Amino acid sequence: MDTRNYLPASPRRLASLFAGLILSGLGLAAAGAASAERPNILFILADDVRWDDLSATGHPFARTPHIDRIAKEGVMFRNAFATTVICSPSRANILTGLQTRAHGIVDNTDRSPQSHRLATFPQVIQRAGYETAFVGKWHMGNDDTRRPGFDHWVCLKGQGSTFDPDLNVNGTAVKAKGYVTDVLNARALEFLQAKHAKPFLLYFAHKAVHPETVQRADGSLSDPTLSNFIPAERHKTLYAGAKIPRRPNALEAPKGKPALLRTIPGLEPLGPKTGSSDEVILNRLRMLAAVDEGVGEILKHLESSGQLERTVIIFTSDHGYFYGEHGLSVERRLAYEEGIRIPLFVRYPAQIKPGTRRNQMVLTVDLAPTLIELAGAPIPAGLHGKSFAPLFTANGPALREAFLVEHFSENVFPRTRQMGYRAIRTEAWKYIHYVDLPNADELYDLNRDPYEMRNLIASAGHAAELKRLREELAKLEAEAGPSPR
Repeated sequence: MDTRNYLPASPRRLASLFAGLILSGLGLAAAGAASAERPNILFILADDVRWDDLSATGHPFARTPHIDRIAKEGVMFRNAFATTVICSPSRANILTGLQTRAHGIVDNTDRSPQSHRLATFPQVIQRAGYETAFVGKWHMGNDDTRRPGFDHWVCLKGQGSTFDPDLNVNGTAVKAKGYVTDVLNARALEFLQAKHAKPFLLYFAHKAVHPETVQRADGSLSDPTLSNFIPAERHKTLYAGAKIPRRPNALEAPKGKPALLRTIPGLEPLGPKTGSSDEVILNRLRMLAAVDEGVGEILKHLESSGQLERTVIIFTSDHGYFYGEHGLSVERRLAYEEGIRIPLFVRYPAQIKPGTRRNQMVLTVDLAPTLIELAGAPIPAGLHGKSFAPLFTANGPALREAFLVEHFSENVFPRTRQMGYRAIRTEAWKYIHYVDLPNADELYDLNRDPYEMRNLIASAGHAAELKRLREELAKLEAEAGPSPR
């Protein structure tokens, strides 16, 4: 699958200040709006799903008819991106509309207390008169207790287990039985089937397609092994014998990438053998099949209950994944296209014509202001994200010309230790500055090199472009606020 199909033709915000903005800016006016005029909102977040894992985005054999339906009957954003390529920070980006450095959830360590203090879009929507629910994987710490902004709460503990997961259901510990995706699908459907006196927001965050992991004593998570992608029993032979499509940058060792070419004790050099095997990728796609089945059940219920046409349905992922590109597999933290690009589909017949496609760059931080606007509530000041709701009805101008991707060094994977970076991506260029590694920066011309195989950082002919990108990156960092590290 070729990424060229997808390439298009301020001071730090404190959580307490943001919470104050929500309270002062919202008041009671939005809550008094006629609920019948406001849509229900169903937000479905898959874990680690690449933009090209779906039939709708060009996968040659993946069967995702129900997720595809959202794209077919709504809008597909062809250039949607995560601003941090790691689970906990990306989920906080989605919930707050802020860059990672501003909300402070900078890694996957146990940040439970801090995640209780986040000011999130469900809080805004709840205050606007919505009934709100969370079902699934919170993944900003192992604490499964209710976060502010949710009337109904069904949460996995930490990452959750693949079978018979432990749940916190409105403060009660429940030992569920069955495959985790099926358990969560049933809980989401249970909420949707209940009677609602108000419009509802359901934030449904899957564990799939994340592997099974082991919790360490300090609360952090072990490195996932490549055998830990576990599909439901009924899907274990799905796609048997299918050949995985490989992008050109997955078929050879990386070149011109000093950060990836470092010698790491105990690890072999990156190359075709270090990437994900076909069976690992097939198991991820098999896990996705259970997610798709759940989407189908939800769509069927909404349709039969007369709610489908007045419900905004969003399907997206927290970030991408590597299938051997540049020799990478589980090291999804990096700023290459396979890591930052995500699927994003929205179905809302009141505003979106079926089959709509948009090429404007939209980000995870744009989701919060977009959903707040759709709920009829004022968007709080100080967010880094921008509402893309105007793009539902008109193919308007770009929301931005460039955006910031950032990662803060942590010690989970040996390959990516001391690899904190700040990157800028424009429509045509990407510049990656590694803050912990000298002489390791990368520059790519995405129009001529969509697979990011030719690092132009030392090219005299591109010195002017590099200077411009460095200046623009500095501006984006200043707008995002001071770095926490």
